[in-house]
Amino acid sequence: MGNALAVIIQLISGAVGGNIAGSLLKEKSLGTIGNSIAGIVGGGLGGQILGMLGLYTSTGGLDIGSIVGSIAGGGVGGGVLMIIIGFIKKALGK
Repeated sequence: MGNALAVIIQLISGAVGGNIAGSLLKEKSLGTIGNSIAGIVGGGLGGQILGMLGLYTSTGGLDIGSIVGSIAGGGVGGGVLMIIIGFIKKALGK
């Protein structure tokens, strides 16, 4: 899969992951726009981290492994970053 397509999939998956995490953990939610922004950033970072760890590699084609790796890295990264920011926001709000 082209590198640009992998990044786009990671960013979209990150936004989805951020919003899913926000809906599951309502007390940490940043709102739809906040969850989406945190998810997009986290999705990009998550995909890059998986690549650096060697857990995900883009083969240059549209194979299922590359697509699933991009979705997983983006979704998980987006959800995790949204939760981290939610905890920080709550801690600073006290």
